[in-house]
Amino acid sequence: WFILQYMSGFGNEHASEDPRCPGALPEGQNNPQVCPYGLYAEQLSGSAFTCPRPTNKRSWLYRILPSVCHKPFKPLEEGHLTHDWDEIEPDPNQLRWKPFEIPKAPQNKMDFVSGLHTLCGAGEPRGRNGIAVHIFVCNTSMTDRCLYNSDGDFLIVPQQGKLLITTEFGKMLVEPNEICVIQQGMRFSVEVFGETRGYILEVYGAHFELPDLGPIGANGLANPRDFLVPVAWYEDRQVPGGYTVISKYQGKLFAAQQDYSPYNVVAWHGNYTPYKYHLEKFMVINAVAFDHADPSIFTVLTAKTTRAGVALADFVIFPPRWGVANNTFRPPYYHRNCMSEFMGLIKGHYEAKEEGFQPGGGSLHSMMTPHGPDADCFEKASKAKLEPERVADGTMAFMFESSLSLAVTKWGLQTSNRLDKNYYKCWEPLKSHFNPKCK
Repeated sequence: WFILQYMSGFGNEHASEDPRCPGALPEGQNNPQVCPYGLYAEQLSGSAFTCPRPTNKRSWLYRILPSVCHKPFKPLEEGHLTHDWDEIEPDPNQLRWKPFEIPKAPQNKMDFVSGLHTLCGAGEPRGRNGIAVHIFVCNTSMTDRCLYNSDGDFLIVPQQGKLLITTEFGKMLVEPNEICVIQQGMRFSVEVFGETRGYILEVYGAHFELPDLGPIGANGLANPRDFLVPVAWYEDRQVPGGYTVISKYQGKLFAAQQDYSPYNVVAWHGNYTPYKYHLEKFMVINAVAFDHADPSIFTVLTAKTTRAGVALADFVIFPPRWGVANNTFRPPYYHRNCMSEFMGLIKGHYEAKEEGFQPGGGSLHSMMTPHGPDADCFEKASKAKLEPERVADGTMAFMFESSLSLAVTKWGLQTSNRLDKNYYKCWEPLKSHFNPKCK
């Protein structure tokens, strides 16, 4: 009977109840002595109780059984997650990865949890300050098990294959060129439909928010109404063989057994929810005279630090757009940055690296490591006729940018066997054009 439905708005106060149980939300209070339909009231807090109202996040869930009904957690040796940033020596080089390999199903069944691999990161979850970049590769759906992240928020970027994500708040279908955010503590399961791959940006200690617009004004970039939140859906399902609840806690996985489905939330209300967003809805801002505006104009979501204007992490996209700048080298300029830049490609060809940078792969340009267009791109753009042109049609590249200095894991540098050892060679053909006699 269930049809995927959503409510719109970023950070809104939403209220939803499964239509099979009308009136499941209590009237006028959060925690009545007896809830409608004999449900339990449970609050999920995403911020300190005493946070200022604009940053206070919580939702009330009305469920058949409370989440506390489970056996003790035990360590789960699965997946390739870590926050040990010292397991291998630092590497300041420009790094690029070929598309990460997806295991073939019959020989090696792998679901979303077992297919998680940490690529790089910094900070640590116990101190509530840090980020991690993970790759997920999977070929089978999660069955009678769910995951929740005690450490932080997951921003999930599918690259190949769609994800049907069941959460305590309802269901979301997330396809390539869409993103979703599952915030700290929210239980979810991922159903896939074949070989599936994508990227995850995890932040500890902050939640994602829309960037301030400043002189841009009231509208632009990612508009709040384009963010979608699932509607309530429940199942009253007993699982005598055991349902596995997996917690990512202090960087490791733990599993607990219970004998019922956790998706037993009949109704909920609040402003702390999972949500999704389609990248095609981004309103691009760009230069219309000369030079580049900084890539921060492409920021979809930001996780702020306590320092004004300095992000723990930004999620930035490079969508199709018009290029019209006069007397300007139009591709990205050569750059050394006090931020760390991890880039991924959902589809198409990235304008500054058309050959080696492929969908499902990635690159990391670490703090103060120089980077920029390859030699072929430089030569073409230096001689191009500067007419209005479409840029990045059929393409969607993105960047996870952080003020933290990111360490790469042993899996990223060695075990994955996807590191492109020849990346540096794309700049070797660059030659001097200097002529002191020609201004």
